[in-house]
Amino acid sequence: MTANRPTAFAERMRRVQSSAVRDLLKYSKIPGIISLAGGIPAPDLFDIPGLLAALAAVTEGGDPEAFQYGMTEGEASLRAQIAALLKHRGISATPADILVTSGSQQGLDLAARVLLNPGDTILVERPSYLAALQTFELAEASIVSVPSDEEGIDVAWIEAYLSSCEVKAIYVVPNFGNPSGRTLSLERRKRLAELAARFGTYLIEDDPYGELRLSGAPVASIREIAERSPARDRVIYLSSFSKILSPGLRAGWMVMPEAVLQQAALAKQAIDLHTCSLSQRLIASYLADGRLWPRLAVLTAAYRERRDALMQALQRHLGDAICFNEPEGGMFLWARFAPQVDAARVLRAAIEAGVIFVPGAAFFADHPEHNTLRLSYSTIDTESAETGAMRLASALRTAYPEAIAR
Repeated sequence: MTANRPTAFAERMRRVQSSAVRDLLKYSKIPGIISLAGGIPAPDLFDIPGLLAALAAVTEGGDPEAFQYGMTEGEASLRAQIAALLKHRGISATPADILVTSGSQQGLDLAARVLLNPGDTILVERPSYLAALQTFELAEASIVSVPSDEEGIDVAWIEAYLSSCEVKAIYVVPNFGNPSGRTLSLERRKRLAELAARFGTYLIEDDPYGELRLSGAPVASIREIAERSPARDRVIYLSSFSKILSPGLRAGWMVMPEAVLQQAALAKQAIDLHTCSLSQRLIASYLADGRLWPRLAVLTAAYRERRDALMQALQRHLGDAICFNEPEGGMFLWARFAPQVDAARVLRAAIEAGVIFVPGAAFFADHPEHNTLRLSYSTIDTESAETGAMRLASALRTAYPEAIAR
């Protein structure tokens, strides 16, 4: 009989761990809980009137094409608007260079499917985006983590590694990285582009937060740097409308060399045929009306206020018991407790105290640093920042009574 046989799941699933961020979502729904965990845009900042106006513009004429199957590469109107947005970012791309994806997460999946065979090596920063690690694990890649500092990923370390080992791809989030909040310096971006060309490795540049700059001067993307060099054929640029418009629309894009785009489009055909036609047309209409730029000003002003409120509250209530960076943009503070403190243990006390965060260990491909944590400021206000920091301090005292000076 076969009825009692265990289910034979694919071996690749053994490597993939559940997302710590998604696992905490249930707690964020409890009334009274303050969430510093989710890396999500603030729903109170969604441009609902603008989105509804764009939806009406798409549907009021009754064009059935908005509800029909579409081209795998994406709607022509949206690809044209993305090309204009990229020009603002300093990137020269035609609509033919662009593949519309169902969020930039699908872009990561497509890049992994097209580039990585089981056992291929991909380099990632320590720490790195959790869902990217999941994607590369699912691809059965060999993930090698690279040291980093306040200027971002250690390019000298990468050069030494490339000199002795074959590497298929390097993954970076150069602007306000998730979870580190760091910005990769211009000099290191230039060196990464040069290394990609010299060693023939691909660079996956993930840029969902670049428009959310809260302070400091913009830095040229690796894609822009590579455009007039041999590295052009080695850079795959990903971005998304999730953080600047709406994650529920599930729309992002990739810019990449023609040969890679052809393979990525073929893979996307097999996965989902195309990204939602209605979402694409809605976004194209929204962008054509010029609504994005004033909305970005609203977003950055709000996130700057929320970032500063959280940093000040943490300083007041935890003092030297916690250290953290001051990101120039994005949604996250990367923080550390004393070396002997396990953030997962503090989280258990924090849930009881009414605040949640993401322990930093989840963001490491290997040798996790258990005293680290990611704190998101995107969905809080000044009052909840104060209360959240107070509750976090209480949780730390509960878990480690001597951690905070009285």
